[in-house]
Formats: sequence, C-alpha cells, structure tokens
Amino acid sequence: MEKTEQELRVELAACYRIFDYLGWTELIYNHITVKLPGNDHHFLINPYGLHYSEVTASNLVKVDIDGNIMEDTEYTVNPAGILIHTAVHGAREDVQCITHTHTDAGMAVACSTGGLRTDNFYSALLQNRVAYHDFEGLTVLDDEKPRLIANIGNKNLLILRNHGLLTCGRSIPEAFYNMWALQRSCEVQVACDATGKNIIPVSDEILAKAEQLMTIQSAGTPAGQLEFSALVRLIDKIDPSYKN
Repeated sequence: MEKTEQELRVELAACYRIFDYLGWTELIYNHITVKLPGNDHHFLINPYGLHYSEVTASNLVKVDIDGNIMEDTEYTVNPAGILIHTAVHGAREDVQCITHTHTDAGMAVACSTGGLRTDNFYSALLQNRVAYHDFEGLTVLDDEKPRLIANIGNKNLLILRNHGLLTCGRSIPEAFYNMWALQRSCEVQVACDATGKNIIPVSDEILAKAEQLMTIQSAGTPAGQLEFSALVRLIDKIDPSYKN
C-alpha cells in the first residue's frame, strides 16, 4: 500500500536522525528527499539552516520538481540540494528517495583517481552498481542536470568525483541501505589503503556471483527495510521528537 504524505514525513525525519546518529552530517548541508504520492511531482527536503538533529516531520519542506516551495513555511531550501534532487527525481520515475553525503571516507574515495575498488567485502557486492559524475563545482547551475542524469543512468549509487556520495532507492529504507553499503565500502577501502599493505584482490568469478549472493541473503525482504527499522527503534529510544 502506498504511504501517505504524513507517513513519509515521519519516515524521512527518522532517516535524517539516523544519518545524524551515524555521523553522516555536514553542519547544515547535504540533503535527503522523498517523492510524495500523486501526480503533482512534489517531494520533501530538509529546511535549509537546520541541523539534521533538528529535522522533524512537520518542518520538512514540500517543493515541486522545479524547486518551488509549495506550502507556507518559515524555511528556505538549499539551492544545491534542489538542483541535484530535481534532476534525478525528474528523470527517474522508479526513484522515491535520494540521499547525499559528504563523509570523510566517501569524499576521500571520490577524490581518488581509481574511485571505488571491488576488493573488500562490501564493495565486491556493489560490482557494476556504481556510477560516476565529474566535478563541476557547486551544483547550482541547471546546465549540469543533463550530464548528471546521463551519468547516473539507471543505477542507484553515484560517486560525485571530488565531492561525495549519492544514492537512490524505491523507498527511504532502500536509499538508506544503499548509502550504508556505499559508505562502508569507502570506509574499508580508506582503512585498507592506510595500512600501506598490498590489497588481496577479489576474483572475477566471485564478483560475477555478487547479485545472486545478495538475493539469497535478502530472502525476499524489501531492500533495507529490516536494517532501517532497527535503527528507527534505536532513534525512538534516544529522541522520538522527529515525529512532531
């Protein structure tokens, strides 16, 4: 059953608090959006100026596909966030949620010439699932949209070179889990490189089986739902004010 706007507001606010708990914040910057039901092509984004720990269901801002604010609110929205999210939401009907981060590990891999290698437990499972977009400066100019859309294509994980990470999903839990997997892949790669030791490669045979192995592991459960729900329960114990 399709979720209502209010249900999505609560779920998205919880996602912001989870990102804060995991340390995936950058002052008042970065953004997570969710597409709302209906034919209006509206989506929710965080109010510009608030830390993720301050985001609640009621202060999320509703915007249209052109970035116009569609409700009375005291808040504005981040122009860079609007460009990235309107581009992807406008081009990808299958995407309900988009997340974007500037974590140390994510940015380190985004700044490296080789990008993400497939030589650790997590990154091996992302074989052929990661796209790349070259750095064009602060993402505020509309003429970047076609290149961003072309580069992400039909993939749900995007490394913005010299910039950070972006993930998509058919739901908030799926987009969250995609970010978690991409972030962990980057963390392990950075940690491995810091040892100065030679890295053991993963064979092509194992890489080719990655999708099949992930299907067996998930056992038919919607992607990310169990993991996301567990963290929502944790946030509920810490501070359930996100529901307000």
